[in-house]
Amino acid sequence: MKPWRWLLLLIFVAAVAAFGWHWIAADPGLVFVRIRGVRITTTVVFAIVALLVIWFLLGGLWFLLRWPFDATTRRHRRQSRRRFSDGIVALFEGRNADAERDLARASRYEPLRAASLLGAAEAASRRGEKVRAIESLDQAAQITPAAARIVRARLLRLDGRPQESVALLAADADTRSLPPAGWAELAESAVLAGDTRRARDSLEPLQKSGVLSTKQLADLENRILLMAIARAPDGAALTEFWSTLPKTQRRSAAVVDAYARRAAGFGQNLAAMDEVESSLRREWSSSLAATYGALGVDDIETRMRRAEGWLDAHPNDASLLTALGRMCVRLKLWGKARAYLERALALAPDPLAWEALGDTCVGQGETSLAHRCYRNALAIARGEAAEPLPAVYASRIDTRPVAVEERDVHGVPRLPK
Repeated sequence: MKPWRWLLLLIFVAAVAAFGWHWIAADPGLVFVRIRGVRITTTVVFAIVALLVIWFLLGGLWFLLRWPFDATTRRHRRQSRRRFSDGIVALFEGRNADAERDLARASRYEPLRAASLLGAAEAASRRGEKVRAIESLDQAAQITPAAARIVRARLLRLDGRPQESVALLAADADTRSLPPAGWAELAESAVLAGDTRRARDSLEPLQKSGVLSTKQLADLENRILLMAIARAPDGAALTEFWSTLPKTQRRSAAVVDAYARRAAGFGQNLAAMDEVESSLRREWSSSLAATYGALGVDDIETRMRRAEGWLDAHPNDASLLTALGRMCVRLKLWGKARAYLERALALAPDPLAWEALGDTCVGQGETSLAHRCYRNALAIARGEAAEPLPAVYASRIDTRPVAVEERDVHGVPRLPK
């Protein structure tokens, strides 16, 4: 505060005090007290001052009487906070026995009881002491039932009992009273339990809560959708499920790939082709290109022409070349198949390419070379090195990578990596 403001405040206080004293001095009042024959007469001002003094004296006396007990309480509070801090640090450092001991002692202080018991349960579970972990959770449930249920559900999931974990959280999920961590735990448990409905119902609350990062939520969403696709009992159920998905959930290449393969397995090749082509128009994916070439023999000539059109933009994609080679094998176009497959193998050795090249060699009557290709397919699948083809069989096709100009969304050419 500025000096002139202090000066104004002091002048105001002095004026109030002067007028107040003048007002009281004109008539200080009279207080008359009589008790058991004793009479006390005094002014109002003196009576008020006397009462204030007596109040402060009694307060000081009460403080002195309570001081030993307060000192003990302060010491207990200080020790509990230190033990809680030490227990949390020990828990993160992996000293689970120390963490459980310190947190169990810290739980005797009421304000830290709930958090200490939850931490002690976590420490006990890490040591494999399931009984003590459950005992700590039972005590914590009396103070913070929601948090205790979430921790208990996670322990059940880690113990290989995801169905019980889902059942434990189901009631709160139905009433939409589950905390954010509970929705995450419910989703993980439902995936392991194969409960597609519960898992999908958890996605919206998780997205709103922000408990997971964008990448974590996308990974969880993909796992849930992949599970739902894999558990579709027939083509009608798969079509119904796919039609109810929002467009945002049908953009993942992994999800489209799983749907296309599942739909093709139910004989819905046209629907699978449409989804793969739509996804590849939005964003290129080598895995989807490989799936496109494995959708059976229906409309295979049309698919091959479209796939060959993608080569202009992706001439160095080994998966696309392998897919084209496999389609050529089905059409018995041995020369084209061999050209695509040899180029694919020069870019990235793959067991599917070696297998398809073996089929090509069989079609061309080169049995010994086909055997070598099949052996190479098995070797690559086992993580071993492939045996190169004999020089006498080497094709004269140029298998060097093709330089392709890439541009960003603004049309500016990208620098080569």
